[in-house]
Amino acid sequence: MTSPRPIPGVTDSRGPLRPTGAGRTVAVLVLVALAALIPLLGPPAALHGTGEAEAPGAGGIALLRTVLFAALCVPVGELFVNRLARSLPGTEADPVVPRSWSPFAAAAGFTAALGLASVVATGNLVPDHLADIDAGGLYASRDGKLALLEVNAFLVAGLCALSRRPVTQAWPLAAVVVAEALRAHPTTEHSPLTGSALTLVHLTCAALWTGGLLHALRTLRLWPRTAGAALLGLYARVAVVLLAAITATGVCSSLRRMPPETILEQLTGTAYGRALLAKVLLVAVVAALALWARRRLRRAADPLTACAPARAEVAFLGLAVAASGLLTALPVPIRW
Repeated sequence: MTSPRPIPGVTDSRGPLRPTGAGRTVAVLVLVALAALIPLLGPPAALHGTGEAEAPGAGGIALLRTVLFAALCVPVGELFVNRLARSLPGTEADPVVPRSWSPFAAAAGFTAALGLASVVATGNLVPDHLADIDAGGLYASRDGKLALLEVNAFLVAGLCALSRRPVTQAWPLAAVVVAEALRAHPTTEHSPLTGSALTLVHLTCAALWTGGLLHALRTLRLWPRTAGAALLGLYARVAVVLLAAITATGVCSSLRRMPPETILEQLTGTAYGRALLAKVLLVAVVAALALWARRRLRRAADPLTACAPARAEVAFLGLAVAASGLLTALPVPIRW
């Protein structure tokens, strides 16, 4: 196995970071299993005692939506961090980066989008047989057209990821974000374009933050420590802006669906409110870990000790993505 190319202008006697072994693989598998349980088991737990009805197949739909969100985060994060890497002083025009996960993410996103489209094609019911799916009917409804757009966008993104210009996948990925923003706010909603704009910014920033941190940590394993610290520091500066945007759009979206005078009651009395509260707590933990990592990055003798809280941050971000998938499968609270 050959060692990665050094980055011009940067020397480090300790060399690049190395993976720590099989323990990390086991931890990732445990995290993935836990993240899958949140959307699968979350709907009945969140709905318990609220008097709200559970939609058919809510757990499966939440899981598919979680996979779709995760499949969006991975390539967006890769494009984002690769762009940051090229902007660092002293780096190559084409710096060494880890093997892309974008083709696998596109395949997962395509599968999830296809599953969600099949649900829309049966009148938002889980199909029992292929004959139950009215594929042609997708063209007759707004939700059906958006579902088809997501299926085709992930297909094109996968082809772009395998091409000589993987950066072109930014366009179909942007189409997925737009489709999700429009899907989340039907025309019957009050000021749907405002809600879609908030979701567009929220989802874009969340994908950049989550996928970007994952890819940054993967890249650090191949880079000399000094260059890796510079990359992580650059990402951290951008992440502060992303967190501010996520917080602002999240608060505005929540207030649109749960007015201030009822929000405390709905956070505990409705399934949507309970899932939202769980997501807020997860994001609070993520923010605390990000602050811890930032302090280590700026003040520690070895800045890359920040990788420890950053890895924990990625884990909790994964759980937050699962909580987001769960939110989409729960009934939207009534504006009291």
